Amino acid sequence: MDIYAIRTPEELLKDNVYPGRGIVIGRTPDGQKAVAAYFIMGRSENSRNRIFTEKEGEVFTEPFDPSKVQDPSLIIYAAVRSWENNLIVTNGNQTDTIRDGLQAGKTFAQALESRTFEPDGPNWTPRISGMLTFTPGDFTYQMSILKSADAEGSACNRFTWSYVPRNGLGHFLHTYVCDGNPIPTFQGEPERMALCDDPDEMTRRLWNSLNEQNRISLYVRYTDLTSGRTESRLVNKHA
Repeated sequence: MDIYAIRTPEELLKDNVYPGRGIVIGRTPDGQKAVAAYFIMGRSENSRNRIFTEKEGEVFTEPFDPSKVQDPSLIIYAAVRSWENNLIVTNGNQTDTIRDGLQAGKTFAQALESRTFEPDGPNWTPRISGMLTFTPGDFTYQMSILKSADAEGSACNRFTWSYVPRNGLGHFLHTYVCDGNPIPTFQGEPERMALCDDPDEMTRRLWNSLNEQNRISLYVRYTDLTSGRTESRLVNKHA
């Protein structure tokens, strides 16, 4: 097994009915842009009743049909926020926890020490987070998963990875291994995904690789490392 192999979005996603929510962070093959992507999927009516909205460069999950919302606590949140030279991407309201922690002088990992996995036993959905930190002409990034230590949800295990970007390489972290009952949580290190120079191609390949029945929304942002200019793409199943 080649531990340094980089697989395509199709290879990582096409045969997985339910990877849950996923974050991809990395650098384009030409080395000129940083890439951040986030997608959500859903099995229940409550989870599927969502869309992404972008407001002033920040991304939020919102109900598609407010009359059908059953429990907003775990499905409505800010998924993408910025603070100074940092871009934060997460699968829950820990986006605000990280931003508030940075404002208080904490690191990415320190900010997340106050949080655990989601209280949705028996699945105990992990909280996954990523943060890009930009410097002139370059960036670094970190990723984190907070997951249950056992089937009872009695303790939280915390894993954080720090990366130096490599051209064409993205790291992919998602909440679940696959579908199941209960749903098995993500195992091991973030997976290595091949990225594209073109944001439209990256968006198309990610979206088309997600299970058609369970995919809900996708957001992709490219940041030019020289100019700082950003391009974003947003896809909602419920237009």
